[in-house]
Amino acid sequence: MGARLARMFRNYNVENRALREISKEKPRSAPRHATTATPSAVSSEASESVMKKNESLLEHLRSVYVESTDPTVGGKTTPEFSGNASAGKEADRRPLRVRLPGSAFSLPELADVPKGKLTLAEALKALGSHQHQPRTWSAEKIAQEYCLELKDTKSVLEFFIPFKVEIIPPRSRTSKQIKAS
Repeated sequence: MGARLARMFRNYNVENRALREISKEKPRSAPRHATTATPSAVSSEASESVMKKNESLLEHLRSVYVESTDPTVGGKTTPEFSGNASAGKEADRRPLRVRLPGSAFSLPELADVPKGKLTLAEALKALGSHQHQPRTWSAEKIAQEYCLELKDTKSVLEFFIPFKVEIIPPRSRTSKQIKAS
């Protein structure tokens, strides 16, 4: 009912309201700033200055010489910047410690992981082992075991906690049951 009433008010006297709006005097645009040159003359001057060679700028450009080299670390080029991507592949990776059972979630099988990174299974294993045995699995041991930075490992252990499932049994079967009538 409300939509019908709103439609009636919206469509009431539509033609007269539209005609009144159309016949209103339109607002005038602001006056243009007075100029001495015609617009075509200004644009032709600009195009001429763009097309003209500037000898002083060309001399400055010829005097600039850029020499570029790849960043080096300890005398050898880093693999991420060098042309050969597989050069430092073995040094930057570590073997996988924990695997998901089977081909879970149709994920590709991994053989190794970059240093400083964890797979989801490894992260859950490390967090769970720290939660159950915090003295044995300290932040230092986890950082050493998985080739992580100590600062990052401490932050992960502080802010991420794996789920802990607790099943609470009902108090009793007879209490608070609805009796069939």
